[in-house]
Parts: sequence; structure tokens; C-alpha cells
Amino acid sequence: MKFDTRHAKNRLSALVTCAAVVLPAHGADPHNDPLALEEIIVTAQKRAQSLSDVGISISVVNEAQIRDARIGKVTDIVQFTVNASIKENFPGLMPVITIRGVGLNDFNASNNPAAGVYVDEVSLSSLALMSSEFIDLASVEVLKGPQGTLYGRNSTAGALNFNTAKPNLEAYELRVQGGAGNYGAAELETMLNAPVGEDLAFRLVAKHTDQDEGYWENRALDRDVGRRNEWVARAQALWEPVEGNSSFLFKLEGHRGRSELGSPEFFGALPSPGSNNCPGSAGCANFFGYTDTDNDPFKGDWSTDPSYEQNQALASIRIDTDLGFADLTSVTGYIDFDRHYATDVDASPLALVEFINSDEVQQFSEELRLSSSNDFNDWQAGLFYAVDEVYTKYEGQLGLFNTTTLSLADQKATSTAAFVNVDWALNETLTLITGIRYTKEKKSIDASSQDLVSIAPGSALSGLPFGAPPIVLASVNDKIADDSLSWKLGINAKLNDTTLLYGSATQSTKSGGFFTGVASTSSQLQPYDKETLLSYEFGLKSQAPSLGIRYELSTFYYEYDDVQTFIRDVSGDLPIQRLSNVEGATIYGLDASIHIRPALIDGLSVGAGLGLLRTELSSFQSSAGLTPKGNILPDAPEISAQLSASYDFDIVDNISATLAFDSQYQSNTFRDAVNDPLLESDSYWLINGRLSIYFDDDLELSAWGKNLIDKHYATQGLNQLVLGNGYRVYGPPRTFGFSATKTFR
Repeated sequence: MKFDTRHAKNRLSALVTCAAVVLPAHGADPHNDPLALEEIIVTAQKRAQSLSDVGISISVVNEAQIRDARIGKVTDIVQFTVNASIKENFPGLMPVITIRGVGLNDFNASNNPAAGVYVDEVSLSSLALMSSEFIDLASVEVLKGPQGTLYGRNSTAGALNFNTAKPNLEAYELRVQGGAGNYGAAELETMLNAPVGEDLAFRLVAKHTDQDEGYWENRALDRDVGRRNEWVARAQALWEPVEGNSSFLFKLEGHRGRSELGSPEFFGALPSPGSNNCPGSAGCANFFGYTDTDNDPFKGDWSTDPSYEQNQALASIRIDTDLGFADLTSVTGYIDFDRHYATDVDASPLALVEFINSDEVQQFSEELRLSSSNDFNDWQAGLFYAVDEVYTKYEGQLGLFNTTTLSLADQKATSTAAFVNVDWALNETLTLITGIRYTKEKKSIDASSQDLVSIAPGSALSGLPFGAPPIVLASVNDKIADDSLSWKLGINAKLNDTTLLYGSATQSTKSGGFFTGVASTSSQLQPYDKETLLSYEFGLKSQAPSLGIRYELSTFYYEYDDVQTFIRDVSGDLPIQRLSNVEGATIYGLDASIHIRPALIDGLSVGAGLGLLRTELSSFQSSAGLTPKGNILPDAPEISAQLSASYDFDIVDNISATLAFDSQYQSNTFRDAVNDPLLESDSYWLINGRLSIYFDDDLELSAWGKNLIDKHYATQGLNQLVLGNGYRVYGPPRTFGFSATKTFR
């Protein structure tokens, strides 16, 4: 049968996706059928499928839900999925993604996330690329568990798919959205979809965000910090020649940020008058007597310039061709990124431990794959190639050691892979899933940290007098290569039209690498090894349409070897946290969700999700001594939960409304492998809400709020008590605002 590329493309650009657990969307027309359960279409296995047919635990939100819930950054995925944790190592900087306890607890641009992040199937190779805003999204999919066969490229934790809305060949559309909020926030977004003839369409979108008041009050600078000024623009062209079997999708995108970073909350090592429970509590002092006693995580005395400059350009080309015997897909992507910022690691008004940082990232990737489907199997086979280069610079202002430092790192990485994935139809009920991927990665690095010996009378770091030439404290010039085999063996049992049972065994790996932060001895810059995760998972997906219920349940058990995690290293004169390997860990847990549209209350939709997680690290040795077996993995809360509800109702003819809320819970969470109690985050609930009014389907007015109870909750921390201080990072305070959206068709 001839492959209709136009029909397939339109299906992909108009995916009807909705969250299986939360964020019910307006527009499902519940008044006509209060028990209707929308079919959820996902592209998790790189082809359009019903979510109920995919034997993977997946959380999904669609275009309407993304706009309603204001999902625009990687950090927002916790709004619609359990057993996931997102934190920032510094406010507004470098999100760390952890799924089911698996993540990379690092802050260096040279490292790759453990959960692969993909934008229109282009992998984001560097942690530095995770802070950008995503606009005009069609769907977001969170795939839990290792995804090494189809995704590869460091996806031991899972994969995040951000799918942008594509040009539509059928209809003209112009959308204008503007809004304002507290902290002087204002935003404007425009989207134009314009068909040109029968075979060409353009989709242009741009967004400007301006926030002229930050969340943080800096007493040292006598002003607020954390202001934002960001531009994002994208142009896409879809060409589907009438005479031909191919389609071409071209994309150009640019990001420009001239914003400010937030600041962490200080804590000290020493008692001071009126302080207690030192170290770590309010009122404790550093070695110079500084204290912060206000107990407000958004007030402090920070000495660095908060400016954060970011530039990013992206380009991609997707080509789909019907070859007759199979479909050929090519996805080519290129990213050029740079940024400049400063961090106040001592979180005090003195320049004790501060760094001015610059990162540059260039990456190119290409994936070619063949796919076909028949009554007996669905198969895909492909090749992948990627190359990226990351250059980082840290200029240290180390008043504590009476010197300045310069750390440089230039890392190049290449990745090549070949993969095959086949779903075998054993009978009308059973499908066998087999997949294998071979990956070869090479990394080379040239890195060093120097003491510039720049302040009289001399450096306490190297012991050299002022006037002495700069000295290299640590250096590495090395190469590593990793060969890895990822595989999957699974079985899907479609018991009836509404119920799927599935089980799988999957193995994925994440390549080794280098720590590229500031170091005072070469041993701190030695490479760490690749990690391997073997997963066993069993799940159930089902629905009861007559009751308006959809539910999912999955259980999993992980054997995790050579875990890449942060350890505290005090082997040099400057104590650091760096990446290293722990022998192993075991992880097991449960994901459960339910979505209900009760027949007794027309227009009501309710969702709930529960994540249970148990993790255990093996014993490991660091410079701080032996940590015995039994520690909990960082960023792995034992309980996470979600609740949501929305109510659609008519006000008068042609005017309707939606009232909705969603909430998330996480239990106490450790932030490092040592399970430092000073860095443990308390449990918390977050509550978000919105009210939207719709006029004739072309005008929408909305009021929204996030963290409505203004909960103060810690998401990250750094213990440097050996230097007299530490800090904690907190999530955003309460924000609220309104928006208006007008659509012209």
C-alpha cells in the first residue's frame, strides 16, 4: 500500500495527546459525551501509536494543556509526572533531571544528562542546553525507564520528548497571546501558520518575556535580582511536493537572554551570638563572622554581578521518503550555544569563593532510519552520528585564599551508533519486542586550573608570594573511549481493546567522561567510567469507558552498576564536589495513575498519580572516608504524588469556562550521595490553579497562579563547611498573572 506522507505528517502535527494522570484540558467537548476518553497518540517509539498500545510508562501533555499549565522549561515536567525530580544547581541555571532515582547530579556544561532530552528528535547533548525556554509545543512526553535501544545517547533514566507544533498545510491561523504577572512580568507571543499553495506551509512563532523585578532581594546591591529579558523565535517550513513521495521540514530557531540569576541562601559553620544548632541553621557564621538571620531564602547579601547572558541558535532538517519497501527518515540537527554568568558560592557579601563562568557548545547530529509495518511485524533500523565540542572557562575570585584562579577545559566528543528494533506479532494478543543498539563514544579533553598568584602578599592556595608567575594546580590531557550494547526484550499482551499488560527487560548505558570544574590537584580531574542500568518492568494500562476511567500501574526493579554521582573531594587545598563512580545501587518502585470523568458531574475531570521509590547505594570510598552501604540516591524522594481537577461549564451561549488546579508532592529528599543531613530537603506540596473563559473558540481570557500557598522549598544545596559556609537553593515563590489569547482563522 502506498505511504501517504501528507496524511502521516498531518497526524504528527495534530497529535491528540492528553495527560494520563493530570492536567485535563478544556475542549474535549464533555457536554456531548461526559464519559468520552480521548485517544492519546504518542511518538515515544518514533512512530505514531496509541498510548494504550505502548508497553512503556509514559506521561504526556498536549498543546492545550501545555499552554494552560504554562509548561515551557525542563523544570516544568514535574507538574504532570510522578517519580521525577528536577532541581537547579543554582537558581535559574543548569537543571538536573532525575527519573526514578536515576540522574546526573552535576553542574558542568561538558557533561550529558542521564535522561535524554530531545527537541523534535534532536538530542540536547550538554547540561548547559537544558535552561532554555520551549515555545509553541504540540506535546511533551516523559518516557520512564532506560530507552537505550531507540534513543541511546545517555538515556539510562529515560527520555523527554519536546515536540514543537508543525506547519499545517490545510488552514491559515494567527494567534496572539499577551499577559502580565507579579514581579513586573510581561510576555507577548505570536504565531502565524500560513499555507502557500497545496504543498508548502510556514509556521512562524516568536515570544518575548520581560520581568523587571526579581524574586530575590540583594541587600549588598540594594536591589532585587533575578530579572528576566528573553527572546525566542522559530521559523518552520513544511514542503510536501504533490508529485512525489517525500516531505521536507526545515526549522530555524534562536534564543537570546539578557537576564539575571537568582541567589542561594547562606548557612555558616560557626556559632555566633544568638545562634543555635550550628552548623547549618540561621544565624551561624562563616570564618569572617558573617551571618544571615532573617530566615528568608529570598533575601541575602550576595557580592556577584547577577547578569546572565545566553545566546543559542538551532537548525534542523527532517526528510521523510517512501521507498516502497520501507520509509526512510533523516533528522539532521545543529546547535550553537554560548553563555556568561557569575556564581557566588560562599553566598556572602565578601568575595570569598566566587566564579565568573563562560560556556560554549557546538553540536551536530544525524540520524538515518528505515521503518516498515506489516501484519507480522513493525521494524526500525538506523544509524546515528553526533559530534560536539564544549569549551568552559571559570575565573575564580578566591578571597578566602587571597588569590584568583583560571580554569579552562576544551572537550570534544563523538558518538556513533547502529540500532534495530522489531515488534513481532505472535498472534492477535501477544507482541514480542526486541531491540539492540551498539554505541561507540570517544571523548578527548585538555583542561587545567591555575593559581594566578595575583594578590599581595601571596596565595594561600599554592603558597607562592605575590609576583610569582601563575602555577598550574591541576591538569589533564586525556582521551577515553566507551563501547556499549543496549538491548530490550519485552512482551505486550493486548487482552482486549482497553487493556494492555506488558513486561520488559532493558539495559542501557551512559558513557564515561571528565569532571571539568575547578580543581586544585590533578587527581580531581581524572575520568569517571560509564554506568550501566538493567531494568525489569511490568505494567498494566486499562480503561473503563462506561465509567469514564483510565488508569495505569507499573512496577520496576533496577540493577545499577558504576553509578555516576557527586562525591565530596577534599584531596586538594580547595575542597570540591566532583563526579565519580559508586560500585552499584538497587532501585525499585511503583508508578500509578488514574484519570476519571464521572458521569454524575458533567464537565468534571479528576486525576491522581502516585510514585513510590526505594533506592540503596553500595558502599563507596571518597576522600572524606568510607560511606557504608545503604545510602539513598540523591534526588530520589521515596514518595511523590499528584492531584488535579478541572471543571468545564457554560456561562451563557458561546461563552464557556474552565476552573482547574493541579498539585505536586515530594517527600524528604537527599541532595548528594553522602546523604548529608544539612542538604536534605523537607517534604512539600505545591498547588497551581487557573480560571479560563472562552468566547466563541477564538478568544480566551485566563487568570493563573503557581505555588499558590507560597511554599518555601529547598531543591539543592552545597556543603563547604570546611571553607566556613554552605548554601541552599529554593524553588520559585508564589507567582500569578493573567493572559489573553486571540486566534484568527
